Amino acid sequence: MSPRKKRKKKYKIKTHKATAKRFRKSGSGKIMRTKGRKSHLRRRKSKRAKRMFTRMHEVKARGIKRRVKKLAPNLGR
Repeated sequence: MSPRKKRKKKYKIKTHKATAKRFRKSGSGKIMRTKGRKSHLRRRKSKRAKRMFTRMHEVKARGIKRRVKKLAPNLGR
């Protein structure tokens, strides 16, 4: 009998957890994000600015979209 060939392992792709927490995928497939600077020092900010922090915003930069998809491949599945 000849010796068995060793199979190459297929590694699992690990999700970058910080990226997964910061970004979401919308129903239409867009990558969405929230704004930072919303946790403290809010007394001096206008109502409009504070309202903008609660909304999700679309990621428009192509490089950032590509990086998010690489870091969190199964985001929003």
